Amino acid sequence: MIRVRGPASPYDPSYHLLLNTSKIRDVVARERPDVLEIHSPYMAAVGALRAAPSTYGVRTFQWHSDFIDTYGGVLEDKAPFLPSPLVRTVTRPLWSLVRSIARRCDATLVASAWQVGKLTAHGVPNVVHRPFGIERDVFRTDARSPEGRRELLALAGRDVHDETTAIVVGVGRFAIEKRWDLVIDAFLQVRARGRDAILVLFGDGPERERMKARARGERDGGASSHPGASGAFAADVVFPGFSKDRAGLARSLASADVLLHGCPFETFGLSIAEAMSCGLPAVVPDDGGAAEMHDPASGERYAAGDTDACAEALERLLDRVARDGDAMRAAAARAAARLPSVRQQFDEQIALYTELVARRGAARAT
Repeated sequence: MIRVRGPASPYDPSYHLLLNTSKIRDVVARERPDVLEIHSPYMAAVGALRAAPSTYGVRTFQWHSDFIDTYGGVLEDKAPFLPSPLVRTVTRPLWSLVRSIARRCDATLVASAWQVGKLTAHGVPNVVHRPFGIERDVFRTDARSPEGRRELLALAGRDVHDETTAIVVGVGRFAIEKRWDLVIDAFLQVRARGRDAILVLFGDGPERERMKARARGERDGGASSHPGASGAFAADVVFPGFSKDRAGLARSLASADVLLHGCPFETFGLSIAEAMSCGLPAVVPDDGGAAEMHDPASGERYAAGDTDACAEALERLLDRVARDGDAMRAAAARAAARLPSVRQQFDEQIALYTELVARRGAARAT
């Protein structure tokens, strides 16, 4: 691992900017990699594209985040007065940027099938589907335990021996595009209707404090108009923070009742896949990689961005789990089993790299 110094991102200081593109070029020239892979369409791409072709074997592009739709979606949500054609005009040049990077790479790797279709439709060449893998030895159904349930109840100050409270969890980065506002509002609606439940949100990020305020009924400095979001149930929404204990996180997921997810911009949805691998039924939006994770036998799906629809889907799934929880947990685990393990993903990716390097070598020889 070679670290290149760069300033922190203004929005999220945990991310840093690779502004020193000459340094990246020099590192590549010194290391002479077989595969030079671009993992960001920003300055990292500029640095990788500046590398001389003689200093690496093949160059690939890993499409991690759907930043184009994210920008457009956030613009339409936060500024509804902007017409959709204007939003598309603003974001259209970004697709030109993606095509320009991809044309100079031997393959563009994406983790979900819907991303393959979308990037191909936008003229991105050489798109290859490589789903992410699950750590099955960590995220497994037998991580479920009474102790795990008691730990979750204790986070909300509940009686740890209570068997009736529904435990809803969410996992992810607290960023604006993840739509934790929708998750919190939907849960508070369900809570206001009389459902005994707690919401435990694992993760950290720039929106965490704002989401805590939202759970208290504070929205942009004023009171929320959403039913149940007046702060009456704020104690039922807890934020344990980012967990480095993956076994502990798996225990929490396996011991909960439902996963609630709000982001319609996922390029894959790894946190959903890991939760389902633990046997956790999931509520997901009907757009993005999250929608591709949906399994009717173990989950519910709702119209992306619709808080009321999300609340209704959550209630439906909680009712189903109360009736037939064991069967639904087994169905969730079976659905997750269709995805590769981490080792399988690694082997498939190395096989692709090997093929690309051999193909490039043959072309150069010719």
